[in-house]
Amino acid sequence: MIQRFIELGEGYSDIYELIELAKANKERLLHMMAYHTVINNREVSSLVVVLKPTTPGDFQPLYICREGIPNPNIKPNKRYELFQEAAHELNKEIIQLEVKPSLQFSEKELFYQYLIGILRMNHYIPPLS
Repeated sequence: MIQRFIELGEGYSDIYELIELAKANKERLLHMMAYHTVINNREVSSLVVVLKPTTPGDFQPLYICREGIPNPNIKPNKRYELFQEAAHELNKEIIQLEVKPSLQFSEKELFYQYLIGILRMNHYIPPLS
């Protein structure tokens, strides 16, 4: 099984693409998630759409808009509301997690490996097979 984050951007106009990916893949949609963190004293969030693995191929994409949206628990905002409306329309609850910021990692790939470890440990995505 290959699980990979696919970064769309920071959540400005690309938030619409993230939402469309969820809607277009509603049969494969596994989770909609929000990862909250603090960067330079700013509370920010990443929004994520997790799809079920492909068959065949066992590739599981995790689409992310990384750390560009204000944390909605601190500062409500329209971009998060759009994501929330899509989750409601797709009968999904947004899973919220507190995570380390990507700046704490020397490479973005290490940050994504850290997130995949958290998701596997909490059984949100399957373990390596």
